Amino acid sequence: MGKLVVLMVTAFVDMVGLLMIIPLLPFYAKDLGANGLIVGLLFSSFSVAQLITAPIWGRFSDRYGRRPALLVGLTASAIAYVVFAYANTLWLLFLSRLVQGAGGGTVSVIQAYVADAVRPEDRAKGLGWLSAATNAGVALGPVLGTVTSSLGASGPGLAAAGLCVLNIIFAWHFLTESRDMSEAKATATTRARSFEALTRVVTHSSEPASRLIWIYAIAIGAFRGVNAVLALFLAARFGVTKNTIGYFFTYIALISVLTRAVILGWAVDRYGEARLSRFGSSLLAVGLAAIAFMYPLRDPASLAQSLHLSVSFVRVLPFLPLALAVALLPLGTAFTFPCVTAMLSRVTPSNERGLYMGLQQTYGGIANALFPALAGLAFDRFVELPFLASAALVAGTIYLGLGMEKNIRPKAAPQTAAPAA
Repeated sequence: MGKLVVLMVTAFVDMVGLLMIIPLLPFYAKDLGANGLIVGLLFSSFSVAQLITAPIWGRFSDRYGRRPALLVGLTASAIAYVVFAYANTLWLLFLSRLVQGAGGGTVSVIQAYVADAVRPEDRAKGLGWLSAATNAGVALGPVLGTVTSSLGASGPGLAAAGLCVLNIIFAWHFLTESRDMSEAKATATTRARSFEALTRVVTHSSEPASRLIWIYAIAIGAFRGVNAVLALFLAARFGVTKNTIGYFFTYIALISVLTRAVILGWAVDRYGEARLSRFGSSLLAVGLAAIAFMYPLRDPASLAQSLHLSVSFVRVLPFLPLALAVALLPLGTAFTFPCVTAMLSRVTPSNERGLYMGLQQTYGGIANALFPALAGLAFDRFVELPFLASAALVAGTIYLGLGMEKNIRPKAAPQTAAPAA
C-alpha cells in the first residue's frame, strides 16, 4: 500500500503540472500567429509522441526497472515545461509538446508499477485509486495555471517545471523498484520484440491480451472523440458558452474521482473485474447514445411550480436530464478502464507486463488521435452522429469482453494442500 500511495502522489503532481499548461496552450499559440489547424496539430503532436514512445518505455521498464523509467520520463516533462515557458516561436511550442508527449509515455510504466506492487485481486482497485488521483490533478491544474499566469507569460511553464522537479525529488527518495531485476535479466532473451507484439494485437485479436487492448482503445477513443465535440453540442442545443462550459467538465471530473475512490473497490470485490468492465461499457454506451437525444426542458418555471420546487431550481432544471446522461460517461469509464487494465496485467507474464501496458497506451493513443477528428467530421454532417456512432462502437466491445473471467482466474497450483489424514 505504501508504494501505491507514493505512486498516487507522483501521478497527481504530474497531472497538475500538465493541466497547468493545457488550457493556456491555444492562447499562447494564437499569440504567435497560429490558426485553428496549427492549434489542433499542437495537441495531436503530444498524442503522436506519446503513442510512439509508450512501447519503448514499457520495454525499458521491463529491462531496467520501473523506477528509472519513471524518473527519466518526469525529467523529460520538466524540460518540456521550461521550453514552453520561453517559447517565442511556434516550432518551440511544437518542441515542448513533443518532449512532453515522449515523457508522457510513462503512463504505461506507472500502470505496470501498480501491477507489480499490488496483489492481482486488488489491481483494479489500485488502478482506480491511481486514476482518481490523476483526475484530482485534472481538477486542480487549470486553477493553478490561471493563478501563475498572472506572474507573466513564463509563469505557468516555470511553475510546472518547478513542481515537476519537486516530484522527481519525491519519487527519488520514496519510490522503490517494484520488480525483481535478477528475474528480468534472466528472462530478457525470451521477450518478444515490441514491433512483433504490436502486430500481434492485430494478427491474434482473439487472444485475451489483444481483446483487452481493443476494448481499451475503442472505449477511450469514443470517450475522447465525444469530448472533442461535446462543447459544440452543448452550445448548439443548450446555449452553453466558454464561460460556462467548465462547469460540465468539472462535474464529469468530480463524478469520476468519487466513483474511482469510493465505489470502484467495493464493486470489484462484489462483481469482479470482468463483469464490472462489461457493466461500465454498457453505462458508457447508454450515456453516449442518450446525450444525442437531450434537449432543454420546455417551460421549466411551470414544471418547477408543479413539483413545488424553489425558484432557484428554474435555472438548473433544463439541464437535469442532460446531467443524468452525462453522468453515465464518468461512471462508465471509471468501471471500464481500471478493470480492463487490471485484467491485462493478469493475463500477461511479469517480464512482459510493461510491454503490454505500453501497447495498450499505443493503441489508445492511436484512437485518441483518430476519434476526435472523425467525431468533428461527423458533427459537421449530423449533430447526433458522433454520439450514436461512439455508442455503437462501445457496445461492440461488450462482446469482446465475454468469457474473460476464465482467463484471469488464479491458477490451481497455489492452493493449500489438504491436511494429512
